Amino acid sequence: MTQLRKKVLEELERRNYSQATARAYVGAIRRFAEYFHRSPDQLGPEQVRQYQLHLVQDRKLRPRTVMIQMAALRFLFVKTLKRNYRREDLPLPKSPRLQLPLVLSPEEVARLIHSTSNLRHRAILMTLYSTGMRRSELCRLRPEDIDKQRMVVHIRQGKGGSDRDVPLSPKLLDLLRTYYRSLKHRNGWLFPSLQARRRDQPITAKTIWHACRQATCRAGITKPVHPHTLRHSFATHLLEAGADVCTIQVLLGHADIRDSALYLHLSKRHLTAVANPLDTLPPTSTEEKKK
Repeated sequence: MTQLRKKVLEELERRNYSQATARAYVGAIRRFAEYFHRSPDQLGPEQVRQYQLHLVQDRKLRPRTVMIQMAALRFLFVKTLKRNYRREDLPLPKSPRLQLPLVLSPEEVARLIHSTSNLRHRAILMTLYSTGMRRSELCRLRPEDIDKQRMVVHIRQGKGGSDRDVPLSPKLLDLLRTYYRSLKHRNGWLFPSLQARRRDQPITAKTIWHACRQATCRAGITKPVHPHTLRHSFATHLLEAGADVCTIQVLLGHADIRDSALYLHLSKRHLTAVANPLDTLPPTSTEEKKK
């Protein structure tokens, strides 16, 4: 590990950034350095400008992806290297204000779960959909987090370092019991890694993505489904079943209710609750004559 990488990680830890953010930032800084074949501390705003154009014009990355890369470089130069750069020296791309996520229908979710190739993958996808948790939160689940006395799932240290409880479905509890009893190797995690070199670690987010992708192909679903799609579907289906936005905010662990209000744009119940103005227009004289 280089001194600069160690310093970046220390600054991230000192500010209590999540492990996922730390990995994303370190990866972005590494790719920035590799592009110029120089150490990042030897680069500056002009190289950042060139690199940003490369991400947009050559790699054609989405604004949100470029924003993460630029946020990492801001952290490197301003927080770690303590350079007195202005915000204009390290600009962030403008991102669309509202992007509606993909949501599956209940029938598609059922097809997806039942198309998994093994019990472990089924338990992963059913847990994601039944609780609305993030991939990183599922990776850190332990058997004791499944509270069958209170029928809740304890989610520890979610995004922002917050804990929360979500309801435990009896159907999910039965499946998790069957799944956990089938494990040949247990290491304290609900979903332990099966890799020999990671015997004491939980599964990775990549493993969850693979389980979702494989089930999507087997189910014949052509939509670009990923693990977070199940979280979006969970929230939208709850709204359609009558849950309010404040409840959705608590269950998803959103700090800002505006993030939860996004699902109002996706809920079929809310979209159809008000009559379409076209249907309420009075008939014209021409239409009355036709009658």
